[in-house]
Amino acid sequence: MLSKILLKLLRNRSMQILLFLSLYFTFASILPMKVHQSLYTISLLIKDLLLWILPITVCFFIANALSSFEKKAPLFIFALFIFEAFSNFTSVWYAYSCGHIATNHLPLIAHNPLTDVFSPLWQISKFKPVWWSADKGTFAGIVIGLIAAFRFPFLKNIVTQGKQKAEWLLSRFFSRLIPFFILGFVAKMYKTQFLSQLIDRYSTLLFWILLILVVYLAFLFLLGSGFVYQTFLKSIKNLFPAAGIALSSGCSLSTMPWTIEGTAKNLQNPELAKTIIPATTNIQQIGDCIANTFLCFLIYYHFNGHPPSFALWIPFSFVFILARFATAAVIGGSIFIMLPIYESYLGFNPEMIAMILAFNVILDPLITCSNVVANGALCRVFEKTWVKLLRISSTN
Repeated sequence: MLSKILLKLLRNRSMQILLFLSLYFTFASILPMKVHQSLYTISLLIKDLLLWILPITVCFFIANALSSFEKKAPLFIFALFIFEAFSNFTSVWYAYSCGHIATNHLPLIAHNPLTDVFSPLWQISKFKPVWWSADKGTFAGIVIGLIAAFRFPFLKNIVTQGKQKAEWLLSRFFSRLIPFFILGFVAKMYKTQFLSQLIDRYSTLLFWILLILVVYLAFLFLLGSGFVYQTFLKSIKNLFPAAGIALSSGCSLSTMPWTIEGTAKNLQNPELAKTIIPATTNIQQIGDCIANTFLCFLIYYHFNGHPPSFALWIPFSFVFILARFATAAVIGGSIFIMLPIYESYLGFNPEMIAMILAFNVILDPLITCSNVVANGALCRVFEKTWVKLLRISSTN
C-alpha cells in the first residue's frame, strides 16, 4: 500500500520537480562546475528543441482552430488583433499611473549591470536559421486555416492529423522533461548568485514591480472569472505550472505547451487556447509592457527631475504598442528594437539606455513569468468577448 502511494507521488510532476530541486540543493555546494554547466546545457537543449518544432506546432494549432470557425475565421482574426492592441495599450497607461505613485516612495538605484560568466558546455541554437521562428508558423497557420475554413475537406484532414501529432509530442514527450528543464536554469541562478544579487541590490525596485504586476494580473483573473472567488482561485492554480517554468527558464515560447494546457482548463472551449496562446505569445506581453514602461518612467524622472508629461506619453504609448507587433519576429531581442523608440520619444541618452538594459537582464525571469500568466488570464477574457461578438453577428 505504501509503495503504491510513493509510486503515485513520484508520478506527480510537482513532486518530481520538488525531488529534483531538493537533491540538487543538497549537493550543489560540492558538485564540480562541469556538473552545473551540464545541467544547464540539458535545459538549453530541451529549450532549443522546443524552439525548433514550435513553428510547426503553432502552424497546426492555429490552422486547426481557424478551420473549425469556417466562415467566421476572418472575424476571429480581426477581433483578436484589436483585443491584443487594447490590452497592451491599457497596461502601458497603467504603468504610467503607477509611476506617478512610485516616484514619491522609490529612489532609482544606480546602474550596476549583472555580471554573468556561467555558460553551457555546448548549444545547438546556433544551427537554427534566423528565419525559422514562431511568427512564420503563425502566418502559415493563419493562411492554411483560412483556406481550410472554406470547405476544403482534404486540407482540413491534414491539419487535424498534424495538430494531433504535435499535441502528442508536446504532452507525451516534452511534458515529461519538465524537471530536467527547470533544474538547469536553477543551476544557473545558483552559480551566478542571481537570486542573492537581485534581493540585495534591487529589493525595493523588485517589490514595486512585483506589486504592480500582481495587482494587474489579479484584476485580469477576476475579470475572466466574472469576479467569482472560487473560479478566480482555480484559474490561478491552473496556470501555476506554466508560471514556474517561465520564471526558471525565462522563455515564454518554450513555456507555451504548459501555458496552453493550463489556459485550456480555464476556458469553456479549451480548443481556443491552442489558437490564442500561440498567436499572442510574442505580441501580448503584458509583463513586458508594464515593467519596461514603468522603468522608462522612473529613469526619465531620475534624469530629468520630473515625470514624462501626458502629451509626451501619448505618442510614445502608441508607437510602443505598434512596436510590440513588430517585435514578434525577434525572439529574445525585442528590447533592442524598443531602444530607438526610447531614444526618439523619451530622449534617452546612452547612460539611460544602459540602465534599462541592465534592469531587463535582472528582471527578465519575472517579466517573462508575468507575460505567460497574463496571456493565460486574458485568453479567458477574450473568450467571453468572442462569444458576445458571435451573438451580435448572428443577430444581424
